[in-house]
Amino acid sequence: MAVSNPHSARLRRIPFGFRGLSLVALILSACVAAFTPEPASAQPTGDTWWKHAVVYEIYPRSFQDSNGDGIGDLNGITSRLSYLQGIGVDTIWIAPMYPSPQIDFGYDISDYTAVDPQYGTVADMEHLVAEGKKHNIRVVLDMVLNHTSDKHQWFLDSASSRTNPRHDWYVWNDGIPADSPGVNDFQKKYVHTNLAGAQVVPPNNWESLFGGSAWEWVPAVHQFYYHKFYKQQPDLNWSNPVVEKACFDAMRFWLDRGIAGFRLDAIPTLFEDKQLRSEPVLAGTNAQGDPNLQEIYTTNLPEVHDVIRRMRKMANSYAGDRVLIGETYLPNTAELNKWYGGEAKDELQLPMDFLVGFHGDHDKLNASSFRQRIEEVQTQVHGSQPLFVFDNHDNVRSIDRYGDGVHNDLISKVLHTVLLTSNATALTYYGAELGMPTTTPTRKEDVKDPIGITGWPLEKGRDGERTPMQWTAGPQAGFSTNPKTWLPIPASYKTINVAVESKDPNSELNWFKQLAILRQTNPALHDGKQTLLDTSNPDVLSYVRSTGTGPAVVVSMNFTSTPKTISLDLSGTGIAGATVKTLAADDASLKSVHSLKNITLPPYTSWVATVQ
Repeated sequence: MAVSNPHSARLRRIPFGFRGLSLVALILSACVAAFTPEPASAQPTGDTWWKHAVVYEIYPRSFQDSNGDGIGDLNGITSRLSYLQGIGVDTIWIAPMYPSPQIDFGYDISDYTAVDPQYGTVADMEHLVAEGKKHNIRVVLDMVLNHTSDKHQWFLDSASSRTNPRHDWYVWNDGIPADSPGVNDFQKKYVHTNLAGAQVVPPNNWESLFGGSAWEWVPAVHQFYYHKFYKQQPDLNWSNPVVEKACFDAMRFWLDRGIAGFRLDAIPTLFEDKQLRSEPVLAGTNAQGDPNLQEIYTTNLPEVHDVIRRMRKMANSYAGDRVLIGETYLPNTAELNKWYGGEAKDELQLPMDFLVGFHGDHDKLNASSFRQRIEEVQTQVHGSQPLFVFDNHDNVRSIDRYGDGVHNDLISKVLHTVLLTSNATALTYYGAELGMPTTTPTRKEDVKDPIGITGWPLEKGRDGERTPMQWTAGPQAGFSTNPKTWLPIPASYKTINVAVESKDPNSELNWFKQLAILRQTNPALHDGKQTLLDTSNPDVLSYVRSTGTGPAVVVSMNFTSTPKTISLDLSGTGIAGATVKTLAADDASLKSVHSLKNITLPPYTSWVATVQ
């Protein structure tokens, strides 16, 4: 969903069988399967699967088109399960595939218990889940609980009359007199006439994330409704227990069909201040030209935690360790800890830790910042499981955010190393394993994302990180047989694609695959405790993973453009051994390293070795 990354300069924030996959795609699938042996099943019996998962976000419009309409679909995803298993993915998160007017490309849901026809059917989803089990891949769905589409029957009923039983399912307000004390110029832009003939304005200065007032007038009821996001996305009233029951029932619909859990979109925004107090105004204006606000009354309110505890109990009533993943952009680790439930650990199993991958220093690779953030989540969440993420459908891809324009591919490999060798659950995004770049539209008339249309040129939208998956160097990059794909195929597809990179042992794809499979098969990387090493080094991030019984694994990454020589000291870690054997290195010079002393790391290189 389009939730803003508060640290980004660019406003940011997902019949059975097979319908005509192209011959090119079939051949590619066979080639990749032949080149890529399937790894072992990810978790031993009885283990909690989500603690070790490699979660792969799929934007369904953009992953694989199976029927030639230029839009990706569920059967397309099913056709690529062998590829995903082959690169070490064991969980897929599918961005919203429910029926939707597609104002926000699926994050405006008009029916929670169906599939949009452009993506397939409920039977197709059930087939995907069943085939996923054969590939040791679980399916997690996006669940948007803050709001619905304005075309959802719930809202159509709610907006029809003040006496409709569903009117209180959304957040309505009569507004305040236009001449009320404290009414500002922003509110006065949205003046309306009520039943008494008086002029009224929105009750406060709350803004939509996508521009303008967060209050929309409905003449039929002579009231405003609240929408944190687009006006076509009215916020549900979570203070009404009937709303909670209806939403939980929708979640049960999918849990009953074998879904492994949910990624909860924009979950901190479920509640708003009951007093409707205006947000504090900050200096300047945003990309939409509206005043900057400090959002303290419309996000991360304490009432949401009661809902999450009840949701966790509901999810726990199902077998199989169903998981709740939260889209939790938060200011610090102390706030993140609350989303786990603190010491009780009774809320989300995996709130996203954006502080590592999207912190204020996100535009440059900084070993000290990474170390600090990793140490915080290791020590301040009562031993709960971290979840690291560097890429998603709302943000410029990490290869561009962190890249220096010269070493982007190497820097991207460093990010893969952090993601896949740390003790955090790993969340990645389709195409990140290839180093797919962000391809931002250069003309307003080419923009599909509404926020890019309304915010141009300061905000160019999120199309750039949502372009179709690049499978081959052939027509439409192997994504579709239709030359008119929903977004254009980037020019980078000729060299950055699965077919080309599968054949290159030094490619980003093969580096990702090597690390992901090591994560599955090496006990220390799968289960081991993580201890930071060489903690005063400003240029190199190092740590050791150890189970306490088998061989430990050391990991070092040079975060700079110059060679760095390090010596790693394991004293105090309880790990014996002075010699090492390289397991993975993206520079040939590191493959012959046998000692923890005087190791020279070339620029932006990663090294993983077992301690002997």
